[in-house]
Amino acid sequence: MQTYITVKGYDEDEFIEKRSRFIGYIKHVETEKEATDFIAQIRQKHWDATHNVYAYSLRENQVKRYSDDNEPQGTAGIPVLDVLQKNNVVDAVIVVTRYFGGVLLGAGGLVRAYSHGASIALKKIGTVTMQMCSVCELSCTYTQYGKIPATIASFDGVVDDSEFTDAVRVKFHIPCDNLKRLNEVLSELSCGECSAKELSKSYFEQKKC
Repeated sequence: MQTYITVKGYDEDEFIEKRSRFIGYIKHVETEKEATDFIAQIRQKHWDATHNVYAYSLRENQVKRYSDDNEPQGTAGIPVLDVLQKNNVVDAVIVVTRYFGGVLLGAGGLVRAYSHGASIALKKIGTVTMQMCSVCELSCTYTQYGKIPATIASFDGVVDDSEFTDAVRVKFHIPCDNLKRLNEVLSELSCGECSAKELSKSYFEQKKC
């Protein structure tokens, strides 16, 4: 997987439907423990709520879980999970808390309400695309360095650190597919003296054009 979509941090939003209060919570998580800890946190916060419905989707082992929390089967947890799946969002957990307002919504109304609770939370936090990148390092002279940062940026790379001693050592990350072409250009600029070495691979937030 070269890219995936997720969320950053935490957010929440809420709405009222026929006097029932729905609060949608969303958080970035990377493990089942992080997801279940967050669910427990919301349940503790809203111990007096009628329902605390949840769903989460993880990249690790492609785990997907949901709970209707005593709402009629299929009317709550699955609609929340569907919001994540239809938006291709992973490494995220959503909890939709409901305080019953005295008016029954019916099965269709519940599906729409829980889907909306999840959707507004997701819209509030927004999504980010993570891209597999090569983490690299290069060494160059001070004269060569003048064009290096701009050259790296032209291939959607991002300079993470620069160390200035007798030479300049530049650490950066770049989309894996762009590294070969970058090295070709670096070689042209430095008459074959400068090239980037891949140290590792990791996911980074994709640059927005």
